[in-house]
Amino acid sequence: MEVNFVQPLNSSAAEEKLAALRGLLSNLGRVIIAYSGGVDSAFLLKVAREEIGDRAVAIIGISPSLMPEELSEARQLAAQMEIPLREVDTHEMEDPNYIANPNNRCYFCKSELFNVLTKIAETEGFDAVCDGTNLDDMQEWRPGAQAGAERAILSPLREVGLAKAEIRQLSKQFHLPTWDKPAMPCLSSRIPYGTPVTAEALRMIGRAEAWLRAQGLRQVRVRHYVEEDRPTARIEVDPTEIAHLFELREAATAELRAVGYTKILLDLEGYRRGKLNDSIGQKSAPQPITLHLN
Repeated sequence: MEVNFVQPLNSSAAEEKLAALRGLLSNLGRVIIAYSGGVDSAFLLKVAREEIGDRAVAIIGISPSLMPEELSEARQLAAQMEIPLREVDTHEMEDPNYIANPNNRCYFCKSELFNVLTKIAETEGFDAVCDGTNLDDMQEWRPGAQAGAERAILSPLREVGLAKAEIRQLSKQFHLPTWDKPAMPCLSSRIPYGTPVTAEALRMIGRAEAWLRAQGLRQVRVRHYVEEDRPTARIEVDPTEIAHLFELREAATAELRAVGYTKILLDLEGYRRGKLNDSIGQKSAPQPITLHLN
């Protein structure tokens, strides 16, 4: 089922921001683009390569929190754009601060990634490291932004005022397949704050989500809870796709049990971006309405 990702926007304003982006990039010298294969970093990489050619280098960080399917798609897109892609290992899973999963977990993840990229920049003579942060990101809980600020990471999309809808629209004009790609944060974002991040939990989440997407569900989150040492999956899909998930109830239950979940729930509210951030600044988080699938 198709989800409409493009909202009406002022195309002339978007074009003006694109021109400003080109001007900004043209003055940067040699740059590293922190690439993930998502909407924002793919668009930034595309424009950077058009503007400054091989002075822009794409680097992607590899860790257990990156879905294998996402890595594969990122590689395919870079190859499609005929852009060499460098891959580096990141080791946030060795950081006890990250594993503890506080509400600023992303700070420790981004710190690790940006430490790796800035070290490459220093040793290989790059002038800057750029990420794909956009204007809308600044309205959300983004502790990773602090890690970028501390390391002088540039955010060209944000600097020229490009919002997500504009980036999607311009990506569509550029024929980038990511123009309507659903948001795909790291797998650790499926684990409630305070529940430790483990390699096994990430494996289970990744397998469960990959299976659900293979059944045609586009916007999927498998929230990973642990109740009395028993893993529970709470599935969120786009509200327009809930009926389809009901059709898959028996198969989904069997698959997620095989993955390792002992209880499988469906969130009847459906997917909503940043839902696990609801508890930040609140004494108690809103309780989702759920239905047992098994």
